[in-house]
Amino acid sequence: MTSPAPAGPPPSGEPLSAEELLATLRRRWKASYDLQLVQRRGRLYLQVMWAYLEQQSFPLDAEAYTARLADLVASLNGLGVAAQVRDWLNSTTDRPRLGKAMSLPLELPPGRASEFLL
Repeated sequence: MTSPAPAGPPPSGEPLSAEELLATLRRRWKASYDLQLVQRRGRLYLQVMWAYLEQQSFPLDAEAYTARLADLVASLNGLGVAAQVRDWLNSTTDRPRLGKAMSLPLELPPGRASEFLL
């Protein structure tokens, strides 16, 4: 009989889940930060914004935030960048600060960029 595998991030080739992404944000920075995909100068970036769900002034409720996170995760998995995002969120030494988003320039697999960048 084997013991269960230790809990931790899934192997880097696995797709992201909204639950994993939210758990990572809360573990790293103790808050559910807003995440956005941003296109700038022909590049696509994942940005961790300074606003977070637990703030009174945050414009979304928990249900809308969860739905938005699920849509974002579906896009990241569709782009084939789950491993990049997972690795960056688990290793970056930066942290979200008021007025300054953290940005990850996404390295899209060949052929994927044309689907998302117009």
